[in-house]
Amino acid sequence: MLSLAWPLVLTNLSQIALATTDVVMMGWLGPDTLAAGALGVNLNFAFLIFGIGLVTATAPLMAIELGKRRHSVREVRRTVRQGFWVAAAYTIPVWFVIWHAEPLLLLLGQRPDLAHNAGSYLHTFQWGFLPFLIYIVLRNFIAVLERPLAGLWISAAGVFVNAALVYVLMFGKLGFPPLGLWGAGIATTATNILMALGVAGIITTDRRFRRYHLFGRLWKADWPRYREIWRIGLPIALTMGFEVTVFNAAIFLMGILGADSLAAHSIAVQIAAVAFMVPLGLGNAATVRVGLAYGAADVAGVRRAGWCAFTAAMAYACCTCIVMTVIGADLVGVFLDRSVPANASVVELAVAFVFIAGIFQLADAAQAVSAGMLRGLGDTRVPMLIAALGYWCVGLPLGAGLAFLTPLAGRGLWIGLASGLAAVGGSMTLRWIRRDRLGLSRLQTTAAGVPIVAGTPLV
Repeated sequence: MLSLAWPLVLTNLSQIALATTDVVMMGWLGPDTLAAGALGVNLNFAFLIFGIGLVTATAPLMAIELGKRRHSVREVRRTVRQGFWVAAAYTIPVWFVIWHAEPLLLLLGQRPDLAHNAGSYLHTFQWGFLPFLIYIVLRNFIAVLERPLAGLWISAAGVFVNAALVYVLMFGKLGFPPLGLWGAGIATTATNILMALGVAGIITTDRRFRRYHLFGRLWKADWPRYREIWRIGLPIALTMGFEVTVFNAAIFLMGILGADSLAAHSIAVQIAAVAFMVPLGLGNAATVRVGLAYGAADVAGVRRAGWCAFTAAMAYACCTCIVMTVIGADLVGVFLDRSVPANASVVELAVAFVFIAGIFQLADAAQAVSAGMLRGLGDTRVPMLIAALGYWCVGLPLGAGLAFLTPLAGRGLWIGLASGLAAVGGSMTLRWIRRDRLGLSRLQTTAAGVPIVAGTPLV
């Protein structure tokens, strides 16, 4: 589990480092620029995470197939190609919406100057959307083949390329004019394109990958597999979307509370997102390992793969909880200079938000890894319902009530978000325990000769 997980974890950290680099450098231009950039990043991310969820369906489909037939080529190739189709079909309408981000942000009650700057930023940032989803499909392919290091090297290189390009274009170095947020969007779009091309280049040159011939006849429709990806991926996308959009809703509520609250929230979310990448990577590894065991009808392997990932995630969450609650001020200092008096109110709020984020680390890790474990069994619909109820019926209403009806303001909003994560994490874990205890009898029956259909839930 760990041999597969650690490259996936570092790959996830590399991906979040792209956005973190942008946010850090936006902070160098001042709180207002940071707030506008955060609005743009979070609006784009609300759509992006849904797309990532859709194409994430390719991972369990490929894993279950390879668990049944270790050297299957055609079925894996079908899944990858239709993953590209799903990514393109989703991206085209999203591009149209994001292009009109400014009026959308105004409709959501944001300050006109922040909405205008965020909209201009997204006009250059949005074009990296489709290349990034293609990169995710290809990364799933190499991860299922248990060769995740290739994706890691590309992601790591992307971090350095993005940092250099953002610095040059945002601040006007090496003879380029200073483009501000507009330049940051150009830089990140270029980086996403290069990352997709980099992984594609590795796949076409590596002997083990090349035999799948992924890039031939991409124009040929395969409607059964296309529909299967949507069937499995839509609940995954909604599950991930419910979590991310509740934090995006919090962004807009923070914008109503004021620019300082918005900037502080953006910093705290970025720190929490970096910490989240490790349990997310463990969840990705659990999806592959559980899926392979499920496809092979290996009862003990399903249980072992799931609990190994869960235990590792909980151990890690204990460490991040301590770090975020003890040295939160130092973490915030990476984003804003604490010695500047103008930043004092933002820093104070951000430290408080990071402290609350540290407290809910165990719950956040539990929901991330449990969702990955269940995904490996093709179980996506019930986790979707759990996420909807936990985030939108518990977390956001409680947080909004505490923010606007009590003196807690932004702190109250974060307490509500933490409560929603606790509800989802506990429910997801109980769902896995139920499958662990009651659902393996069907897998034992399957091992006796009844074939497993990819994407069929365990119970």
